[in-house]
Order: sequence, then C-alpha cells, then structure tokens
Amino acid sequence: MAVVRTGHVVSWGARPRTPSWVRSYRLRAVLGDLCGAGIGSCAAFWVRFGGLTPYVLPYLLVSLALPVVWCCAVALNRAYEPRMLGVGSEEFRRVVQAGVALTAGTAIGSYLTKTDVARGYVVLALPLVTLLTLVLRYALRRSLNRRRAAGECMRRVVAVGHPASIAELVQLFRKERYHGMDVVAACLPGGAPGEHVDEVPVAGDLSDVPIVVDQVGADTVAVLACPEMDGQALRRLAWRLERTHTELVVAPALMDVAGPRIMIRPAAGLPLLHVEHPELTGARQLVKNVFDRLVAAALLVLLAPVLAGLAVAVRATSPGPALFRQTRVGRDGRLFTIVKFRTMRRGSERQKITLVSDRDGVLFKLRNDPRVTPLGTLMRRHSLDELPQLINVVRGHMSLVGPRPPLPEEVARYGDDVRRRLLVRPGLTGLWQVSGRSDLSWEESVRLDLRYVENWSLTMDLQILWKTWSAVARGQGAY
Repeated sequence: MAVVRTGHVVSWGARPRTPSWVRSYRLRAVLGDLCGAGIGSCAAFWVRFGGLTPYVLPYLLVSLALPVVWCCAVALNRAYEPRMLGVGSEEFRRVVQAGVALTAGTAIGSYLTKTDVARGYVVLALPLVTLLTLVLRYALRRSLNRRRAAGECMRRVVAVGHPASIAELVQLFRKERYHGMDVVAACLPGGAPGEHVDEVPVAGDLSDVPIVVDQVGADTVAVLACPEMDGQALRRLAWRLERTHTELVVAPALMDVAGPRIMIRPAAGLPLLHVEHPELTGARQLVKNVFDRLVAAALLVLLAPVLAGLAVAVRATSPGPALFRQTRVGRDGRLFTIVKFRTMRRGSERQKITLVSDRDGVLFKLRNDPRVTPLGTLMRRHSLDELPQLINVVRGHMSLVGPRPPLPEEVARYGDDVRRRLLVRPGLTGLWQVSGRSDLSWEESVRLDLRYVENWSLTMDLQILWKTWSAVARGQGAY
C-alpha cells in the first residue's frame, strides 16, 4: 500500500493519534541504538588503541559522544518515524543509510579540515555500530512480531471500499499478523450500520469515514480500489483526516507490484503511478546467477560431510538408492532432472495414483503419506532432503531463491496467468518456503510465486534466505 501524506496544516485542537505501543517501541528503538552505538564505539576504541594514554584521550571522548551522534544520524534518516517501525525492510535500510552517511561525512569532514583521524578506528567503529544497531533492531522486531501474533500492538484500521476487496484485505491481515493491521470497521458505498463483511462491522458509507474513525478509535484508514472514491473524494478525505493525524493508505488496483518497480511521476499536475517492467534478463539477472552458483558451490564444499552422512543414513534405513531423481520444469518450460535424498520407500511412485486427491487443485500433497520412511519424515520436516538440489543450482537449472519447481503434469494444468511462474528459474527456497510451505493452498502458493516473479531483487533473495533458516528449524508445514 502507498502511504498518502495528509499535509502539515493541522487545525487548532487537533490531537495526534499515536498509539501507546508506538511510543514505547520508538523509545526502545532509541535506547537500543544508544546501547549498540555505545558497545560498538567502546569495542572499536579498545581494539584499536588497547588502553588509555594521553594521545588517545580525544578518541575516548569521541567514543563517548558517538552514541548521541549516531542517534541523531538515524533520526535524520527518519528511521524513528512510526510508519517505519515494525514492518518491512525500510527500517533496516534507513539504519544502513545512516551508517553510510556518517562514514562518508566523517571522511569528507576530516579531509576538508585536514584533521588527522585514525582510519583504523573509524573503519572499526562505524560499521560495528551499524551492525549492532541492526541486530538489536531485528531482536526488537521479533519481539514485536510475537506480541502481534497474540493480538497486541496492532494498528486499528477502517477499511473503505467494496465488500469483496475488504474481505480479501481482512483475510490477508488475519493470516499475516506481523503486518500489525487489524480491520475494526468498514465503510461501503451506500453501506448502513448493522451489516458485516467477513465479521467486520459496517459502520457507514464513504462520507462517514472521519466520524467512524473517531468512534472506533482508529489510527489508519485503508482505501481500496473503489470507483466512487475518485481523486477529488480522496483529497477531501485526506483533508478531513489530517486534523487527527490519522494515517491514510491507498491500495492501487495493480496488486502484487511494489518496491523499485513503482515510481510516482507528476505530469500536467497529476501524480501518475509509473510501473516498470520486471527485470527478467540483463545485468541484474547475471549477478543473481553468479551469486547463486558461487554460494551453492561453497555450501556443497562446507556441507560435504553432512551430505555424506545423510546418504549413508538413507541407504542404511531402507533399501534403495540414496538419491532420488525426478523430472521437473524449469525456466521457460525447459525440463531438467532434480536431485534429492530419497525419503520414500522404493516403488512409491507407482502407488501415487491410488493416493491422488483433488482436494487442493493442481498440487498433490498428503500430510500423513504412508510411503514416507521415518528418516524421510525427519528430513522433510527440516528440508534436509533438498540439500542435493545445490547441485542443480551449480549447474544452472535452479536458483537459490525462486518459485517452487513444478512437475510436468502440474504445468500441463496451468492457466495462462500461472505460467508466468516459468519466467524465472525455480528455487531451492522461496516465499512459499518461508510463508507456510506445504500448508499453503494452491492459490496461496501461486500468489506468492507470482509476487516473487514481479518483484524479485537480490535484496529480496537475501531476506528470503535469512528467513529460510528459521522456517526450516521450526519444521512447520513440511510433509
């Protein structure tokens, strides 16, 4: 969703709607930044100078002052704004920007003033301060996510639009609680109190939004794609909401497209939403390919003892080969042979026809599959059976991150929209892996894969790889 800033002119008597948990979270973020900067600067001082002497006294003073300077730099990069806290990577990106800006400012300032600065101290202190701040912010984010999973620290949202769009938004926010959005009321075109949309009460029509916000104590208004809410109506709504500093967010009709692909460009006084085409070829894809192959090759070397041990365990616990090979569909519909550790008894493919169920569309999934061996169950829970797919990554058949590699019979049943998954290489992990794995329905799996195809970036890949470790360790949704 795109945040629409409601302006800076506030009527007399206006009161900010900043929830108490936001103020508490921001205070803890500031204290965490001070703590991280203090530890980082003192550690850099000790490593670089080793002790106190008259020569290093100025650096000791700098180390003591650095936490305050650091928090000012973070604040100037707007990393304490409520809309940055608790959701998405923007909060972390702004912290990194503050670290880069402070490092560059120190270098330029020392050059212009011809000040002799110990470069070793600067090279140690500022990156360490940035890293510790990111670690503490991440820990704070995890704590917030746990509270949100329990229904705490949520933003109270009034949804504006048509019933179908509101119902979809409500279901999404209920499923992904970490977004921190709780839809408490809805306003529909011609809506009347007493109605409900997916258990959310309808509190009025489009003209009642500011009144409903005050009645339910909401701090956010989400406007969905709605012909009745045109530019003029949206502008008037923003003017009426600015008195209470209520945040206004707008969901564009073009869904699942975000990040660097979207840019607002004014033309003839109109803010036009410009959507770039996804980069499916070119230099960025080359960088991704090189990164995938280098990391996969390094992991194969590091995990060689683990792979050998698992191969021996598979052969020892059930008759048959250690590796299982199967034909899958890769980029642009090209077939390749995927390599996995065998988790089923020999001859299990012949039994599949008696177990196939149409409960979940194209995918064949069975929670308690009788063909899986006890060791196979353990390996599937923690995705150990998929480690040999690193060979496929090195050979260029797969990527570290991408859509799930489908079977040919699944692809034969794809519609035109779903075939867009085949525009990129399938992945060893992906959004489906960190969002529920086999517990996802077919529609949810497709939606996540298409979102990845539309918005992929190396930064997104790194985030998914980071989240994969916790998803695999928990072992939820794998069977």
